Amino acid sequence: MLGYLLRRVLAAIPVMGVVALFVFLLLRLTPGDPAAILAGDNASPEQLERIRTSLGLNEPLYTQFFTWIGRLLQGDLGVSLISNVPVMKMISQRVEPSISIALSTIILAIVVAVPLGVIAAWKHGTWIDRFVMGLSVIGFSVPVFVIGYVLIQVFAIELRWLPVQGFRSITQGFGPFFERIILPTCTLSFIYVALIARMTRAAMLDVLGEDYVRTARAKGINETAVLMRHALRNAAVPVITVIGTGFALLISGVVVTESVFNLPGIGRLTVDAVLARDYPVIQAMILLTSLIYVTVNLLIDVAYTMLDPRIRY
Repeated sequence: MLGYLLRRVLAAIPVMGVVALFVFLLLRLTPGDPAAILAGDNASPEQLERIRTSLGLNEPLYTQFFTWIGRLLQGDLGVSLISNVPVMKMISQRVEPSISIALSTIILAIVVAVPLGVIAAWKHGTWIDRFVMGLSVIGFSVPVFVIGYVLIQVFAIELRWLPVQGFRSITQGFGPFFERIILPTCTLSFIYVALIARMTRAAMLDVLGEDYVRTARAKGINETAVLMRHALRNAAVPVITVIGTGFALLISGVVVTESVFNLPGIGRLTVDAVLARDYPVIQAMILLTSLIYVTVNLLIDVAYTMLDPRIRY
């Protein structure tokens, strides 16, 4: 296991290296003067020269790259061109809302979707199966922002149970944190419950007809133990893949939900940076998103070996 983990980490290094090279060349190889792109059309020659000097654009390309990599390894992602705030500080201020939503959403989706998928497969062809699949179709079909506005209308405006928008850190108390995280969590959970439930059902249907499941039932093992210990564990590989990919997507930012509930997350930071042509922030967000996906894929591969004893590397 340790050797496999080490090999996977080493294999991820070239991937991040290629991403870093792409991010570095994103600005340098753009047609036109990079300093003019950063400064805008109305910049004076003095401003352009100051930008070239600060970014080292007057140096050879390979010198710029190694200098940039050195700063990157020290945690220096540059300074925002719009707010003049270090990019690392901007990201650190937006990470907590995104991670909080991602964790709460994926936990709720797993708790609801996996049992629904197991039951739907167990009762295949019955009204329970059709009901679960119908809910999944609804979850896929209804846009996220529609679900968000409906929940706001019902629980925040009419019933006045919850705040409409905003985010509170969990350090300010679990109550205020929970009040503001529950609506976006439920909004995002709809599509993930639908996706995970369908995947769980399909994977369970594949394994319920296997010989080892029939053998377990013939031994008189309790049906719940057959479903959970024998069937679900062997069906978990595709389910874990969907869960891991969904979690990475949630962390990297769900712009629509963040906009509906006015959450200061990573997704909104990325969109704002793109609209403002804030290249240092854009570069940092590309690197962060790539790192998230590489890390999640590594964890998924490790989970494969723990859940399915047939998988050994």
